[in-house]
Amino acid sequence: MKNTLTQSSSLYQQFRQQIKSAPPVKTEESVIFRTLVQCLVIVGIIATDIAARTQMSFWAIPLSIIGGVWSWNRRQHRNITLKFFLAIAMLGVLCFFLINLAGSLNDSRLVLAELLVQLQVLHSFDLPRRKDLGYSMVIGLILLGVAGTISQTVAFAPWLLLFLIIAIPTLVLDYRSRLGLDAIDRQFKSPFKPSKKAKKKANYSPVSLKSISVLIAITLVFGLSIFTLMPRFPGYQLQSFPVDSPLDADSQKFGGQNQGIMNPGYDNKNQGEGGNRQENNNNKSEGKGEVDDTYYYGFNTKINQKLRGQMKPKIVMRVRSQSPGFWKALSFDHYTGQGWEITNNEDFDTIKRDRWAYKFFLRFPSTIMKTKEVIQSYTAVADLPNIIPSLSVPRHLYFPAQEIGVDDLDNLRSPVGLVEGLTYTVVSDVPYRDRTKLQKSTQDYSDKIKATYLDIPPEIAEKVREKAEQILSKTEKPFNSIYEKVLFLTQAVKQQYQIREDLPFLDESEDLVESFLFKQEGGNPDHFATALTIMLRSLGIPARVTVGFGQGKFNPLTGFYVVKNTDAYALTEVYFPYYGWYAFDAIPGHDLFPSSLEEDQTFSVLKQFWNLIAGLVPSPVANFFNIIWTKIIVGFISFLVGLWRFISSGLVGTLVGLLLAVGLGLLGWLGWGQLKKLGYYRRLAKLPPMAQLYEEMLKVFKTKGYPKHPAQTPLEYVNVSYQQHPQEQAEVIDEISSAYVSWRYGNNDQNVDYLRQKFKALVKSLKRNN
Repeated sequence: MKNTLTQSSSLYQQFRQQIKSAPPVKTEESVIFRTLVQCLVIVGIIATDIAARTQMSFWAIPLSIIGGVWSWNRRQHRNITLKFFLAIAMLGVLCFFLINLAGSLNDSRLVLAELLVQLQVLHSFDLPRRKDLGYSMVIGLILLGVAGTISQTVAFAPWLLLFLIIAIPTLVLDYRSRLGLDAIDRQFKSPFKPSKKAKKKANYSPVSLKSISVLIAITLVFGLSIFTLMPRFPGYQLQSFPVDSPLDADSQKFGGQNQGIMNPGYDNKNQGEGGNRQENNNNKSEGKGEVDDTYYYGFNTKINQKLRGQMKPKIVMRVRSQSPGFWKALSFDHYTGQGWEITNNEDFDTIKRDRWAYKFFLRFPSTIMKTKEVIQSYTAVADLPNIIPSLSVPRHLYFPAQEIGVDDLDNLRSPVGLVEGLTYTVVSDVPYRDRTKLQKSTQDYSDKIKATYLDIPPEIAEKVREKAEQILSKTEKPFNSIYEKVLFLTQAVKQQYQIREDLPFLDESEDLVESFLFKQEGGNPDHFATALTIMLRSLGIPARVTVGFGQGKFNPLTGFYVVKNTDAYALTEVYFPYYGWYAFDAIPGHDLFPSSLEEDQTFSVLKQFWNLIAGLVPSPVANFFNIIWTKIIVGFISFLVGLWRFISSGLVGTLVGLLLAVGLGLLGWLGWGQLKKLGYYRRLAKLPPMAQLYEEMLKVFKTKGYPKHPAQTPLEYVNVSYQQHPQEQAEVIDEISSAYVSWRYGNNDQNVDYLRQKFKALVKSLKRNN
C-alpha cells in the first residue's frame, strides 16, 4: 500500500514538473481587443434575453466581466488550480444541460443558448491567448444567431446592428494579432494620398473612426441589398416544430370545469346562457348588449350577433406559416335567430398523445381534391380562449397538453386556455381551390349533412328563399353548378348590402337575417356571413358559419404574420360532396375567399421596396417596370421552380441537374476569375506609376509560386529573393524594390521608364527559364 502511494506521489510530482517545464503560453496583450470581444459576448447575451424573454443577462454579464478582468490580471500565470475547477464546473453545466434538454426535446434552441452562455462565463476566467478570444467571438455570433431564430419582432435588429459595429474593429484587431502586429501604429505614411508638403506625414490607423465607419457603411449596403433580394420563406423547411407553454399544460386534462369553451372576455363566473357575461345587463347570450373590447365574441359555444360595439386593436398571435390563409377557430351549425351555437357542445372526442412526444394524430375527413402540406406555428401573445386555430384540414398537431378535444364540427379545443407565450404547431393538408373540379360537384349530400347544415327557422325560410332566387335571377346566363351559384350570391351580398356603423339594436322578437335582408339592408361585418349562410341553406346548399382570424399583416423582417384581435371575423363555409368545405367571404372590402395557396410571400421584401419606389415615380414608368417584374422576373422565378421540379422528379432529372450544376460552377469559376482580373487592373490603374510597377512585379512572382508574405517588408522580400532566384533576376527585384522604398518612404523621384524596361527583361527571363 505504501509503495502504491509512493508511486502515485512520484507520478504527480513528474506531472507537475512537466507542466512547470513547459514553455509559457503566448498571451494576447491588446486591451482594446479583449474589451471588444467582451462587448460582442455581452451583445449576444442581451439579444438572446430580449428574443427569448429570459433574464440571463442579470448574472451572466457581471460574471463574464469579472472573468475577463481576472483573466487579464492572471494572463501570465499557469492557473492550474483554476483550470481544474473550471473543468469540474463545465461537467456540472453539461449535466444541467442534459436535464433541461430532456424536458425540451421538441425545441432545444433556448436550452443550447443557455449552455453556451454558461460555458462562456466559465471560459471568460481563462482567456490568455488570441485563440481563446476567438472562441468567445464565435460564441457571441452563435448567440446572436439563436436570438435571430427565436425573435418574433424587429426588437432584435438594433442589437444586430450594434454587434456589427463592434465586430468590424474586432476582426481588424484579430487579423493584426494573427500577423503578429501586437501594437497599433498610429503614424503611417499614406502611399496613395501624398500631403502637400513633401515631408509631412499623414495619420493613419486601422481602427480609426473614419476607416471603421467606411467598412461598416459598405457592409450595411451590401448586407441590406442581399437581404432585400434573398427569398423569404414564411414557414419551416425542416420538420422540427416548436412547442412551448409557460404553464404546466402537459398535465392538463379535460374535466368538469373545462369541458366547454373558456373565453377570458366572457368569463364563466358571470355568464348567462351560452357563456356570455351578465355584468350590468351587458354581454347577454340573447338580446341587447355590448361586446368585450378585447376578446372576440365569436369564440364561444353560443354567439349573440345582436351585440354592438367594437374591440380595441391588440396583437394576440404571431403565426409562421408556409402559406397565408384564414386561421380557422370554430364552426357553428345551428342558427338561433339571434346568432349561432354549437349543438353538441359537450359531445366531443378526446385524443391523447404519446407521453414522450407532443404529436397528436387527427382524424379528419379526406378529400379527393389535390392538397398541399402547409406547416403553421402559432404563438399566443395575449391570453386567448381554449380553442386551437389552424388552417383547414389539420392532420397533425404538436401541442403542449396531454389531450385535446375534437367535436362533431371538427373544432379543436384545449383543456387549458392559450395563455400568453404558448406555442404550438399544426400540419395541415390544405386542399387547392380548383374551380373546374368544384363546378363538377354534385348534390349527393348524406343524410347527416342535410340534417345538420340545411336547418333554417321555418318562419323565415320561404321569404329568404324567394330573396335568394330573386338575386340569382338577375343573371342572363343560367347556372350550371352549385359553385357558380355560391360565387354569384356571395358577390351579390357583398355589393348590394352595406356595413352599418350605426346599426340600432334589434327587437327581442326580430330575426337577424330578416332584418339584414329586408329592413336594414346591411349590418355588422359578421352579419354578412350569417345572411349568406341562411340564404344558401334556403336553396338546399349545405353551409355553416365559421369564425377565426384573418391572416394578419406579414412582417418580412421576421417572417411572421402579426394577428390582432380585430382580425377576427366570420365567414361562410359551403360543403361540396367528396371535396369538403370551402370558405366564401361576403364582407365588403374582403376578397371572395381567403388567401389561397398560390399567394406567396417569398420575395415580399423586394415587392414592398418596389411598391415604395413605384409610388414616387410617374405612372408610365411604374407600369413599365411593373411589366418587367410580372413578366420577366416572375417568369424567371417560375422557370427556376419548374426546373427544380424536373430535377427532383427522378434519375434523369438528377443527372441533368448534376450536369447543369457542373456547367454553372465552371462558368461561375471562369467568370469570377475574369472579375478578379478586371478588378486588379482597375485598382492598378489608380496607383502612382512606381506603385504600379512594384505591384506588377509582386503579381508576376506570386503566379510563379513566390508570393510576398503580408508581414514582410520590401527589403526582407529582396533578401529571400536572392535565395530563391538566379543572381540576375534577384538583382532586378532588388533594384525595383529599393526604388519603391525610396519613393514611398523618402519621397524621392525614380526613373520609372528605366525600371519598367528592366522589369520587361525580367519577365522575358522568367519565360525562358520555364
